[in-house]
Amino acid sequence: MGVSDRLVLSDVAWERMAPLIIGRPDQKGSTGRDNRMFVEGVLWIVRTGSPWRDLPDAFGDWNSVFRRFSRWSQKGVWHGIFAAMSDDPDFEYLIVDSTIIRAHQHAAGAKKGGLKIKPLAARAAG
Repeated sequence: MGVSDRLVLSDVAWERMAPLIIGRPDQKGSTGRDNRMFVEGVLWIVRTGSPWRDLPDAFGDWNSVFRRFSRWSQKGVWHGIFAAMSDDPDFEYLIVDSTIIRAHQHAAGAKKGGLKIKPLAARAAG
């Protein structure tokens, strides 16, 4: 089973999303090579939680996909897509909140060396 067998965008979802993307053939400027596969690649990263370097070659060069993702982020394209797709139950895994995010134990902000217990000044004086 290859990557193309695990694509998540239905034709209906893509039709809702397509007018919101940049780099369409009907727009001035550069045109994206395959906008749908690019969006599928970003969804693969979101779904798997993998680093960009692990993006399968079927989606294109990972660095090109990442740079394009960053440009779309800066231009607010992802906000528009998210707003348009937020009522679709098939995309519920894109909703990120604190109930599904786990931080690594080292992300809690604790200092190295563990907890240092200091005696109270009253006990030390008595």
